[in-house]
Amino acid sequence: MSWMAWTLPTALFFGCIAVLLAGMTLVELRWPCVERKGFLPITTTRGDRLFIGLLGSAYLHLLVIGVTDWSVWIASLLSLLWLCAVLRWG
Repeated sequence: MSWMAWTLPTALFFGCIAVLLAGMTLVELRWPCVERKGFLPITTTRGDRLFIGLLGSAYLHLLVIGVTDWSVWIASLLSLLWLCAVLRWG
């Protein structure tokens, strides 16, 4: 049986996603969301924007790492900026 090697960056990544999901749940309970239209071509809720932002961030991160010779930290920063943009204005 093989086990996944949990490195500190891996644990931090999944920990941040868990905290983000818990925070979004609390915000949704406190201030229920209404659908709105931003720069995304569909009407979305907070949860939709979180899902789209996380998915887009993952693909952007892989694209930057695969196509450029930039540092992983630059790819991570660009992915985080994309996620924030989608959550705020998406």
